[in-house]
Amino acid sequence: MPSRFPRSPLLTGNDSEAKRAELLHYFHATFDRYESLFELLACDEAYYRKPISLRHPLIFYFGHTATFFINKFRLAGLIDQRIDPRLESMFAIGVDEMSWDDLDDSRYDWPTVAEVRAYRARARAVVDGVIRQTPLALPIGWNDPFWTVLMGIEHERIHLETSSVLIRQHALSYVRPHPDWQPCRERGAAPANELLDIPAGRVSLGRDLADPYYGWDNEYGWHQAEIGAFRAARHLVSNGEFREFVDAGGYADDSYWDEEGAAWKTYARAAHPTFWVRDANAPDGWKLRLLAEEVAMPWNWPVETNCLEARAFCRWKSAQSGLPVRLPSEDEWHRLHDHALPGGLADDAPAAANLHLDHWASSCPVDRFRHGELSDVVGNVWQWCETPTYPFDGFAVHPIYDDFTSPTFDERHNIIKGGSWISTGNEARHVSRYAFRRHFFQHAGFRYVVSDAAPSQPVSAYETDTMVSQYAEFHYGDAALGVPNFPQAMARLASDAQRRHGNGQWQRALDLGCATGRASFELARDFAHVVGIDFSARFIQIGSRLAENGSLRYTLPEEGELVSYHERRLDNLGLSESAGRVTFWQGDACNLKEGFRDFDLILAANLIDRLYAPRRFLETIAGRLKPGGLLVLASPYTWLEEFTKREEWIGGFKKDGESYTTLDGLKDILGEHFTLVEGPLPVPFVIRETRRKHQHTLSETTVWKRRS
Repeated sequence: MPSRFPRSPLLTGNDSEAKRAELLHYFHATFDRYESLFELLACDEAYYRKPISLRHPLIFYFGHTATFFINKFRLAGLIDQRIDPRLESMFAIGVDEMSWDDLDDSRYDWPTVAEVRAYRARARAVVDGVIRQTPLALPIGWNDPFWTVLMGIEHERIHLETSSVLIRQHALSYVRPHPDWQPCRERGAAPANELLDIPAGRVSLGRDLADPYYGWDNEYGWHQAEIGAFRAARHLVSNGEFREFVDAGGYADDSYWDEEGAAWKTYARAAHPTFWVRDANAPDGWKLRLLAEEVAMPWNWPVETNCLEARAFCRWKSAQSGLPVRLPSEDEWHRLHDHALPGGLADDAPAAANLHLDHWASSCPVDRFRHGELSDVVGNVWQWCETPTYPFDGFAVHPIYDDFTSPTFDERHNIIKGGSWISTGNEARHVSRYAFRRHFFQHAGFRYVVSDAAPSQPVSAYETDTMVSQYAEFHYGDAALGVPNFPQAMARLASDAQRRHGNGQWQRALDLGCATGRASFELARDFAHVVGIDFSARFIQIGSRLAENGSLRYTLPEEGELVSYHERRLDNLGLSESAGRVTFWQGDACNLKEGFRDFDLILAANLIDRLYAPRRFLETIAGRLKPGGLLVLASPYTWLEEFTKREEWIGGFKKDGESYTTLDGLKDILGEHFTLVEGPLPVPFVIRETRRKHQHTLSETTVWKRRS
């Protein structure tokens, strides 16, 4: 291999000019290595023929990393001029297909290889100039301009790896060996695998911004978990061990595949791992495709699969052994790492792992690098985890690359850990968190574990449903246009009324039409138990998720197709202690279950003008309250026939030739059992639609006391 590839630089130090020189070396070494990878292509045609139909041709990736520097530098204010706007648009986006059957048939007027090479040279000069001339103060922080410099370099290192996978998938006629990219030549029979005990322990994940190395946004925040004891395979699954699954007809037996896996297998017509090549003239009938050649199958190297294949193998292994075999969770992978490799790897010597490009341009035998009792805890190939990627508590997107991670919070991208032979920089750090679609091929394999415990499944998705996100912001977001938070204001108004007019009891409150639940949590500051009920299951799920996990994530429209990402936490709102006193139920306010009664207070905010039978609701609500209990109503009285038939309206029309308001109707209906003790009082609220468009409304509030 060439001279040792530089590691991620520390962001701290006392000598800014020495750090500047280090960053220059880090950039040029990365840029050079990336261009060296493309020297594996045998001809210009190889740049334009897609290695696989679901990806761009390699000319895109050759230009993409250079235009990334320019586009991000412009955004960060590091430069004020573009090099080539056409190329910087063409090469900007398009590196993660939307699904395994999402074919992109767009026609591109791709530039010549020479044009892209010339663009890369100009981009190199721009980046070099930025590093040399931009003022540099240490340490380099999240908001520092040099963070964007590191971002560009680490981004190119990611594509060094992902582009090598595409080159490996290219037809052999389009590639050629290269002295900088020589594979391992060690091979032999697969070693027997065995299960080893991994003791129970706590894992603490997440980084803070004081960490002295560059990281991607999904690495920051905090997460802790107690992990029970489990057993793990000593080695990564080798080609030889996986062959047992292939020979047993595992690809033909749908019982080992989940619905997603079976659909992919049918679509791809998969009958064996993608880099295996059938060859009747080869020993044992198989070869393995490497970067630029096919070699006799090294049965003692790790098998490379996608996540769906790894899962299917585990189900087969479980059926054969009678043991609960599965992939590890991200937490279990870290527990395994902490047990076997507690001190990590030294940065000042060639890695004691097939990592950092320190050894070969390929995998190597699974027993070549030992880490305690285990082999290949890191390095050789990435290791699929059962965990879909998710944000740690405290996650925030970086403003210069706001779509690096957030689009993967969709339950469809699973985490890979440990790095491969070509993982460098941030990729090679065990704290890194990369995730790919489960059908995606990377230099990735797996290690199986045995455990009776189901892997934890943290909530990963950002809520993107427009109405749900809008109400999540309405309930838990920041005050808009100077108007106080409406659910919080209503809960405070209700509690204050309970102090002045209530029955003196603080046992049970009902938040009817609770939507996403903010008022329920606020009422639980004072009441021993609060029930939140809403007709919408989508809204109820938000409240339940908050009560269980303490956090909520959602997107909001900014303008056009642009969205922003938000996280809200009960602890930041001072509501953590309320969570245990709130329960949420889906229900119909006009037809509540009998068990919902004996409340000291009922809050119904912005509800009655959205009910299909508001009169029935009002006529029966007294039976839900204890004697002396309070009913707090709030509504803008926006009666619409799409929600409530005209004959069901309780006000807002002419009666006996005179205007008959909703307040008139409330007095007539509630007067039999209630006394109006406060109001009417206008309470304003604002609902955000986009960054610059809001609804400003007044809700008329009245407080009614049930007579004994």
